[in-house]
Amino acid sequence: MNKIFLAVITAMLLSFQVSCQSNKKNKETEAMAQKSQQPVEVATQDGLERAYFASGCFWCVEAIYESIEGVKESISGYSGGHTKNPTYESSNTGTTGHAEAVEIIYNPDVVSFKTLVDVYFGSQNIKQVNGQGPDRGSQYRSIIFYQNDEQKQIIENKVTELEKEVGEGKVAAQILPFQKFWDAEGYHQNYEKNNPQNPYIQNVSIPRLKKFQKKFPELLKEDASH
Repeated sequence: MNKIFLAVITAMLLSFQVSCQSNKKNKETEAMAQKSQQPVEVATQDGLERAYFASGCFWCVEAIYESIEGVKESISGYSGGHTKNPTYESSNTGTTGHAEAVEIIYNPDVVSFKTLVDVYFGSQNIKQVNGQGPDRGSQYRSIIFYQNDEQKQIIENKVTELEKEVGEGKVAAQILPFQKFWDAEGYHQNYEKNNPQNPYIQNVSIPRLKKFQKKFPELLKEDASH
């Protein structure tokens, strides 16, 4: 009887230990998952800051932000997905979760993050889901990334303002914490500037840029013209 009793007690203790270890592992996994959803602070360098946006083809968006006073550089790339080292070919399958995005390196003393957000929404069809213009698919979806609570509040305030005009829930852009930006292949950088005769550039990118420039003339660099 004592042996049976001891065996039962031992089994119960082992079960309890396994359960505790399992619960601890689950909590650690949950904590890691929650941590991965937190925005990643991006350090400033030489007084310059970085912002990240996705709004259709990155050729178009890169050219728009390059024309703004205070923007030093606009870099085409990929963000918002779940795979490492995405490429143009892999992102276009729609299976990586990444969208074509741009990294904006800017001087906050000249142009504010709030203004960059105004440009973002003011240079796209805010109601189009999974694309802009003729570019369709999740890789062309609109995403606006935030790096801290202040940026998130600026974005949410802008969306609230826009939804008063177009209707609640009709602003298509996702609002996500920034995690990682992957530079696109070299030939994508400054694509509009380097390929002015490309049919897509002629028929989609340049008209989108000119429409933006007409809407925000006060934000343009002196030499920003097409």
